[in-house]
Amino acid sequence: MTVAGCGGSDTTDGAPPHRGNPSESRSAQPSGSPSGDPGAPAKPSASASAADGRDVGACADGDCEIVVSERVTVRFKGPAGPATLTVDEIGPNKVTYTVKSGNNRSRGGASGPGQGCLTVLRDHGSSNVCGRVSTTRPAAQPGAVVILMAAGADGTAVLHIVSR
Repeated sequence: MTVAGCGGSDTTDGAPPHRGNPSESRSAQPSGSPSGDPGAPAKPSASASAADGRDVGACADGDCEIVVSERVTVRFKGPAGPATLTVDEIGPNKVTYTVKSGNNRSRGGASGPGQGCLTVLRDHGSSNVCGRVSTTRPAAQPGAVVILMAAGADGTAVLHIVSR
């Protein structure tokens, strides 16, 4: 996987984040295509269409697919109770965001064509992977909320929040 122009940090409430074993982390990494081929191109535009359109309220239950085009705060059900995702910056092929869940905070950001971040929230921590991503819904993980934010060339991003 090529990682370009991405950054992220994780903080926890003192409990170690669940990092899992190496085979688990490989399954959580974003890929260039649904087939998992990292050399395959990502979908070209985030603005195509999303199952829930631009309705941030659709994310309240922890499951949604929306398009965002401006700074916004999305409230949803996290593994440790109420959580928020705030889009800090968005532009052509660029997105940065902050996720807060309980005493945990995670930041993700990526820039460049086909770039984005995958954040996995657990009750005692989180993890981020940034780089080339697909706009395909990520797989659910037991006891976690999976967040995929894929930047689009047109200044929008597709946001998936998956908890089941």
